[in-house]
Amino acid sequence: MKLYHSPMAPNPDRVIYFLRAKGKLDAVELEEVSIMKQEHKQPGYREVSPYAQVPALVLDDATNITESRAICTYFEGIFPEPNLMGRDPKEKALIEMWDRRVELMFFIQFAGWFRNAHPAMAPLEVPQVPETAAKSEKAAKKMVERLNEHLADNEFVAADRFSIADITLYISCGFCRVMKWTPHKELPNLGRWHDAMTARGFAG
Repeated sequence: MKLYHSPMAPNPDRVIYFLRAKGKLDAVELEEVSIMKQEHKQPGYREVSPYAQVPALVLDDATNITESRAICTYFEGIFPEPNLMGRDPKEKALIEMWDRRVELMFFIQFAGWFRNAHPAMAPLEVPQVPETAAKSEKAAKKMVERLNEHLADNEFVAADRFSIADITLYISCGFCRVMKWTPHKELPNLGRWHDAMTARGFAG
């Protein structure tokens, strides 16, 4: 298997951290793709990922899989332990619920802020829309406050144990660095959780 990834980019990081948590990072061949150099838009890479998405996983039978959550689902199936997506219907639903909340209400909102406000993104986001940036910033900050409240009474994001939802929140917090924002240093419960996740060593 070959995994195309871009270091420090959140979606590729989600898969890398997931594999690291599985102890299976050495099970795939890694190839870097530079998003800032727009290597993901080159014809050769589009043969792997038609929509120019990173990460992309190429299986031994030449099947191509994109979307970080889908790639993680594949790895959960072939590397079932440690379980990160739920062992029974209830756990699976709770973990997916929180994973989706973090992704859609925090990560994606932050991405909208970043893509429409950061000067480095101007060549990729044409045109940048300041109103979208402001709206997305407000939504991301509101959701991170709600996550901070949730973590006041929970050691983990979902199902009372470590899961992909924790990984998604961790990479989302890391992504915030591009806007010089460190929510885990501003909010106490999120900070406690973030320190515990870092201590696990799953993120390197």
